[in-house]
Amino acid sequence: MSATLRARPLLLSVVLLAAGCAQQQAAPLYSWGKFPRQQYETLLQPGAAPVGQIGELEAHAEKARASGAALPPGFRAHLGMLKLGAGDVEAARQLWLAEKAAFPESTPYMDQLLKRLNAPSPAKKDTAT
Repeated sequence: MSATLRARPLLLSVVLLAAGCAQQQAAPLYSWGKFPRQQYETLLQPGAAPVGQIGELEAHAEKARASGAALPPGFRAHLGMLKLGAGDVEAARQLWLAEKAAFPESTPYMDQLLKRLNAPSPAKKDTAT
């Protein structure tokens, strides 16, 4: 048997081994979309009208749901803050409860937000006296 014929199985083995070890591209754990950038922009422009950002985040959430992708940590919490800023208290409450359910480690923070949401406003305290 010639040397080239003996080298072929070895070469084939090396090629197959390399192909088997090639790293597969893992699917991302969460559907981030533009969320980090939107969150950053919100922090840069406090008091800006949240309506445009709410629409973009809701569209992203719908797209993620349709593709079966998970929303990232903080997504619902941030959307809840925007909803609260737009005056939709009940939507904020539901989003914060959903954040707690999706990410139990967020419970202490979400509970603080919910507690403040449920607390009587200073104006209501003054009228009660």
